[in-house]
Amino acid sequence: MPKRLTIPTFIIVLLMMPQVFAQTKPKAVLVVHGGAGTILKEQMTDSIEKRYREKLSEALLEGQQVLRHGGTSVDAVTAVIEVLEDSPLFNAGKGAVFTAEGKNELDASIMDGGTGMAGAVASVTRVRNPIKAARAVMEDSEHVMMIGTGAEKFAASQGIEMVNEDYFFTQKRFDQHQKALGAAVQADPLQKKYGTVGAVALDRYGNLAAGTSTGGMTNKRFGRVGDAPIIGAGTYANNASCAVSATGHGEFFIRNVLAYDIAALMTYKNLTVEQAADAVVNGKLKAMSGGGGVIALDRDGNFAMPFNTPGMYRGFISMEGEPQVFIYGLEE
Repeated sequence: MPKRLTIPTFIIVLLMMPQVFAQTKPKAVLVVHGGAGTILKEQMTDSIEKRYREKLSEALLEGQQVLRHGGTSVDAVTAVIEVLEDSPLFNAGKGAVFTAEGKNELDASIMDGGTGMAGAVASVTRVRNPIKAARAVMEDSEHVMMIGTGAEKFAASQGIEMVNEDYFFTQKRFDQHQKALGAAVQADPLQKKYGTVGAVALDRYGNLAAGTSTGGMTNKRFGRVGDAPIIGAGTYANNASCAVSATGHGEFFIRNVLAYDIAALMTYKNLTVEQAADAVVNGKLKAMSGGGGVIALDRDGNFAMPFNTPGMYRGFISMEGEPQVFIYGLEE
């Protein structure tokens, strides 16, 4: 006959239950990137490096506050990327590079790992914060991607802030555009910098989310769109595996469905998020001479930030910790 619990034992079990639940509560985490490429310490002044570190820290702290106050992972990702889009330091939003025609064409996407819903915009020129437009596509339409003037009309109808195209003008990016118009300037692929920004988050409810925003490649032509707004290539999130945001040479990321590939390795080969991200970035992608990196976060709060370029602006924060920001390689 099974042994009955005595009253004192039963009481002890009840008292222990809250501790059990506390131990299984999701560990909220936030990870961010600000682009990968030829980012070398010897080419960086102390003042510029400080600005990058401060802005990445500001973005992480903004997201931390969202999560601390009960916000969702989607809320946190949106808030983080909005901070980076408003900064001229990064190739997204205000700091977007110029196309060959001298315009700024912006792309962004976001995905909710809990629902599987996603939204994206591409080639928008008047939306101040493309990540907010991408989220509106996800939450307030039946579609996944909108482009160009159609995406702008939709964003305006949702009350998202619109700006004149000259809002995105920065002298630094314009000078890069003028220099790149020279016939031989782009000959050296090692001098490329992939300035996409992105964030992945895990909230207290156990839900993952990922988002990415970019101005694309300097002097891109013919309406070129990279991986950032393409779900599965530059952005992917699924509570069953991980959330991923990528930065790099978009054509390689699109061909390899790179963000989803990391999740697939976790699902079908039972790799950890670190193993899967490294296998794709420093294995598959590098073998094809594709430059870039990713941030990836699993449902247990484990994350990876691999890259195969000299540097990648990146960082993370827990709910009780301080921002941890990095720029250069492993020797940092």
